[in-house]
Amino acid sequence: MSDETLKTTPLNAAHIAAGARMVPFAGYSMPVQYRDGVLKEHLWTRENAGLFDVSHMGQARLRGVSPLSAFEEVTPGDFIGLKPGKQRYSVLLNKKGGIIDDLMAARPDDDGLFVVVNGACKDNDFKVIDNELAGQVRIDRLEDRALIALQGPKAADVLAAHAPRAATMVFMDSASFEAFGTDVIVSRSGYTGEDGYEISVPAAEAERVWNLLCSDERVRPIGLGARDSLRLEAGLPLYGHDVDETVSPIEADLGFAISKKRRDARDFPGASRIAKELVEGVSRKRVGLTVLEGAPAREGAEIADEAGNVVGVVTSGGFSPSLGKPIAMGFVPPTLAAAGTKLKVIVRGKPQAAEVTAMPFVPHRYIRKL
Repeated sequence: MSDETLKTTPLNAAHIAAGARMVPFAGYSMPVQYRDGVLKEHLWTRENAGLFDVSHMGQARLRGVSPLSAFEEVTPGDFIGLKPGKQRYSVLLNKKGGIIDDLMAARPDDDGLFVVVNGACKDNDFKVIDNELAGQVRIDRLEDRALIALQGPKAADVLAAHAPRAATMVFMDSASFEAFGTDVIVSRSGYTGEDGYEISVPAAEAERVWNLLCSDERVRPIGLGARDSLRLEAGLPLYGHDVDETVSPIEADLGFAISKKRRDARDFPGASRIAKELVEGVSRKRVGLTVLEGAPAREGAEIADEAGNVVGVVTSGGFSPSLGKPIAMGFVPPTLAAAGTKLKVIVRGKPQAAEVTAMPFVPHRYIRKL
């Protein structure tokens, strides 16, 4: 996609002013890093508070007579039982049980269901939802809102100065209220494994809110490069890389997204495949890998057993700034998925020792209770 056709977020000018290196991502011009570089940005987020522009994501309200029950027709989660003020991770499934996208859906207020989907998938996601739930829900895409994420151990203290209500929230809470002199939708969640928040703000107010947060000495803007290394350390999948429409939630180790009630009812897309996988097992499973020697194993690198037989493929990989060594995620047969299993990754034609490692690589630090 040429620079001329790339979309920009409401924070584009702020990124350029901060010295960001902009790259194409999901059809947008996005900051991959700022002046400090990926390594320092990554470590800053782990120790302080990093501010991310995720306005390329798709935000929408699903409105109608019963949007919660309707949403269960395209996802395997218990949305009828989703309480006000709560958010739930889920997956949009195709008829074969493959993952069309992963998403967050919340009830920050009484105005239907607030949904956030991945930027590269949003047009197709909303088309699928509209086609499947036509006549039951109306999708109101919130194109006039930006989305920013404040992540790290100091995020709560930073945000509390502007939004005291945020300090009373715990992991996966969601609420709409007034803060920064405007209306916001806030969830205590994120994509780094750290404590933090995602904050939806009117697009016209985004740059002002961004600059206000950046004026705090505990906060620095963080680009896509560190966002990727942080989520890899947290063991979180990236759609289009670690999961896609051929991968089921069971294969992806996302079985928690299927509620017990829905498993029993088998009333979601692809339920027959997923029910079979739950009983009989899967042929491949997403695992974490620590690369014990050599260069990082990147996406597409083959995974081999100790005898050299190719058994899988790396779907995400890179250097872990927090651990000081290469890590990766990929798919292998279940018989080779136990933590501690010795494997090899093929990097530039050379076998390198690797070991299956329990995820997350770096412990999550979500605040589940106050």
